[in-house]
Amino acid sequence: MKVLLVRTARIKQAVTLGEFMYSEPIGLEMIYAMLGDRHHVEILDMMSEKVQLEDKLKAFQPEVVGITSLCIDVFAVRTLAEAVKKYNPHIITMVGGTQTFLNSEAFFTDAIDHVMKYTIVKNITALFDYLEGGEHPPIIDGICSRVNDFKTTDQCGINEYVRPNRKATAKYRSQYSYFGYKPCAIMGTAQGCSKTCSFCLRWRIEGATEKYFPMDFVKEEIRRIQEDSIMVFDNDFLHNGDRIGELCDFLEEENIHKNFICYASVNSILKNEEVIKRFTKLGLRAVLVGYETFKEEELKRYQKKSSTEDNLEASRFLKEIGLDVWASFMVHPDWSVEDFKGFRRYLKRLNPEISTFSPLTPFPNLPLYNEYKHRLIIQKEEYEKWSFGQVTISPSKMSLRRYYYEMLKTILYVNIVRNNTIYIINRFGITTVFRLFKGSIKAFIKYIGLMME
Repeated sequence: MKVLLVRTARIKQAVTLGEFMYSEPIGLEMIYAMLGDRHHVEILDMMSEKVQLEDKLKAFQPEVVGITSLCIDVFAVRTLAEAVKKYNPHIITMVGGTQTFLNSEAFFTDAIDHVMKYTIVKNITALFDYLEGGEHPPIIDGICSRVNDFKTTDQCGINEYVRPNRKATAKYRSQYSYFGYKPCAIMGTAQGCSKTCSFCLRWRIEGATEKYFPMDFVKEEIRRIQEDSIMVFDNDFLHNGDRIGELCDFLEEENIHKNFICYASVNSILKNEEVIKRFTKLGLRAVLVGYETFKEEELKRYQKKSSTEDNLEASRFLKEIGLDVWASFMVHPDWSVEDFKGFRRYLKRLNPEISTFSPLTPFPNLPLYNEYKHRLIIQKEEYEKWSFGQVTISPSKMSLRRYYYEMLKTILYVNIVRNNTIYIINRFGITTVFRLFKGSIKAFIKYIGLMME
């Protein structure tokens, strides 16, 4: 069968660094790997290629169109599926991705034939066996099909991580970047996270324990990746010191020189200082650390396993070994004006190279959503507003307009005073500074607009 896999165009948001963390559609690359041996598959990345969908449909004439989704993409995905059906109602439409796991019902429409709650080799192969034979599929684990009234079994599961076929996105790969590292590939080495922070989606999707991929699999991934830079998107890549040590041995033995970027928790940094020092000498260039807040009681409520003093200790260690820190924080809806000032003072003490912050966002169908349901100022179905850039919870200590004003002041402080311009120029060049400035202006204008609503 001819199968077209699609990532929708970017939804405009007010998250300054969003346009710098623009990665390959690795989920679609994995679907390509699952289907490519038996079917003629192509990937259309509409974030990278400005093309009219109808033109692509005419040129490729697919029998199946699969679309990947995030929370904010729901309307875009449904619109795309409707366009496919309008062009040719006989084309089979499928949707997968994060949002189909969290809220599959959002895609139960006449324009979508199959919703993949999770995708594994077994269920997608079974589905395509029926589709290729021109048959209606029965109820299959993890799949909600319109011919079955979108019913599925009670069998739980998560998306299977298989080796992605990166050749499928060859024409786009020069565009994929992670901040100033361009081109940059992404990869995983594990699923799940034992940190179980209260606000986090991923451990609820992947599980509350780390499930490590075999190191031989990980090593082969690194060998195959042609880009000089790799972003490892594990929840906490530095969690297991022994595995990082084995990775360092591998990099030394095979004389591999790559730039590595990863997520890391404060606990893992403090627990594995020696091996992190070694990894830094072998290519670890930056860590994304979720410090989250300057308030001890909030760290406890978020079920973080670290304290504000741990944050400071980790920041001192990372400075000592010359490892770049891209820090992230969450702005709580119960902050006062003094809290915003306290946050800015704490940020100065931590002194990361790059800082980003976003309002606390209680995504639907998660416990945090129920906790704040009575204070929500947007509707569950306003999908495009569920980005990390927009306030979703009514502030308790000030008006919403004043809250946005305090966020604006903090944006200016972060991007003009705290984010290290000299570091960005030296590391990534003056062009990146202008792009960051452009992003800051867009965020500023967005928040001004929200203040005026």
